[in-house]
Amino acid sequence: MGKDKLRKFRENETFACLVQPSADELLDRENGGGAVKDHSLKGRWARDFFENDNPIVVELGCGKGDYTIGLALNNPDVNFIGIDIKGARLWKGAKYATEHNLRNVAFIRTRIEFITALFGEGEISEIWITFADPQIGREKKRLTGPLFLERYRSFLKKGGIVHLKTDSPYLHHYSKAMAEQNSLEILACASDLYGRDRESLKHSVLSSVCGEKSVEALFNVQTFYEKHFLAQGYKITYLSFRIDHDGGYLSPEWDEDLYKEENHQAFAIQVH
Repeated sequence: MGKDKLRKFRENETFACLVQPSADELLDRENGGGAVKDHSLKGRWARDFFENDNPIVVELGCGKGDYTIGLALNNPDVNFIGIDIKGARLWKGAKYATEHNLRNVAFIRTRIEFITALFGEGEISEIWITFADPQIGREKKRLTGPLFLERYRSFLKKGGIVHLKTDSPYLHHYSKAMAEQNSLEILACASDLYGRDRESLKHSVLSSVCGEKSVEALFNVQTFYEKHFLAQGYKITYLSFRIDHDGGYLSPEWDEDLYKEENHQAFAIQVH
């Protein structure tokens, strides 16, 4: 491990905005090994961490925290939490939030699989998924698959929204099919965000808590990965939908063969 990475890990320990739960804090080893147990902040983020009653928005796989920070700067009356497993990446966002005294920003270093241990019923208003691994051929790991939608439903408010911004046609079309299969309300769908769909989204309200500023952020806040993909000529897509649904979520009818080319190129571009 490089010295710079070790330095970032040490500095991470000093950031009040960065929560780094250990495996022992989240895994119930006494009752089933892999089962999760509640973190001390579950259901208490507003009271014990942010110390206000503002809505809370979560970004999954936030990387360096670009989007979490950008959303927080645009919406000072909304609280934002970025989640990622990579401590060296989170360091950048946590350092920025600390140095700029952003009171409406938190980061959590953990695996997204443990998310139900972190948030209580109705605690979160919206979720952002930005440039996640499409998990081609692995639906159980896909962040818009049935398993994860069930997890989100356990802590999203009634009418809670999931936002998906991605360069992956596979993930975009799968997620849209998933929403349609389960009769979820689709709020916006753009297959070419910076191209032909830009004008149609300009006058939309994509978020119940950020209002018109959600549209500004959609175009003006770009992650490190997004800038990289745009420079490579990739089209960026966007999808938002409400998660409300009774009963279990059903997988859509899905033809993997339609996305063979993307499957072969899935990790052709590696960004570290």
